[in-house]
Amino acid sequence: MTQQRNDFDEIAYNPQFQLNFLAPKYWSTWLGIFVICLTSCLPKCIQSCIAKGLTSIAIRLKSGAAKRARINLAMCFPEKTEKERESILAQMYLTSVMFMMNFASLSLRNKNWLERHTTIRGFGNIQEVLDADEKVILLVPHTWAIDIPAVLFASRGFPVSAMAKSQKNLLADWLMHKQRVQYGGRVYDRSAGIKPFIKSIRKDNYLGYYLPDEDLGKEHSVFVDFFATQKATISGLGRLSKLSKAKIVPLFAMFNSETGQFELDVYPALPFPTGDEYSDARMMNECIESYVNARPEQYMWILRLLKTRPKDGKNPYK
Repeated sequence: MTQQRNDFDEIAYNPQFQLNFLAPKYWSTWLGIFVICLTSCLPKCIQSCIAKGLTSIAIRLKSGAAKRARINLAMCFPEKTEKERESILAQMYLTSVMFMMNFASLSLRNKNWLERHTTIRGFGNIQEVLDADEKVILLVPHTWAIDIPAVLFASRGFPVSAMAKSQKNLLADWLMHKQRVQYGGRVYDRSAGIKPFIKSIRKDNYLGYYLPDEDLGKEHSVFVDFFATQKATISGLGRLSKLSKAKIVPLFAMFNSETGQFELDVYPALPFPTGDEYSDARMMNECIESYVNARPEQYMWILRLLKTRPKDGKNPYK
């Protein structure tokens, strides 16, 4: 598993640098990149002051992101008071800003820095499956530190294979992809279908990277409980586990804004497949609920998590 490998796959997503990236339309992106690189070099105490200031501004702005987060929190936690939900929102913004100020360090610094700044709990749950000569699909919810495990594991010789959607900003898309695969790994665009992803796990021994909380619409989902509401939940993980002959291992990635450390919690493999897509989907959501209840500030509440509603319900974000 830790041997050198050729990560090239002509089907894999592989954006390249374009001279057009130097055009004026991308100057604001380059400025943002410069600022992020600069802030990544600041002491943590200064980063914290900046993050608190930006957080206080963000929660007062009537932005689409804040609106989506408040809707998600209200639908998922109706039992909490508005003050409690606003506290989660503020902590989420603080976590996200602190993480973004350290995100560039993945590219600016080396793998030794990443090792020193990452705490992993439960990696033995992955190693146990690999030692049994079985495949692994990591179940990774959308937290702010979602890219960290893939980069870290690849730096250790365990490249990851993932499926992703390209970004509208082509420069940002190229840079993010370059960072994700800097130590190895593959990323497949969803338009390539599921077969290359399965092959990379089953035949090429990559760790699969599966995002369980994406809303892909009714056609690819089943409606099951998600906190206090229902969510259009991807229904194919059981089949994917069977086809790739892989164990499903949950992983929750976090950024600790107090210590400046990345934290990865790896849990024992789940009993996939159950043979029932509703049970599989509910098991995924139960995992997310368990982890998020403990660290709600880590979750990307700004996403359109509940866009597709059961019984032709209206999109709550419109």
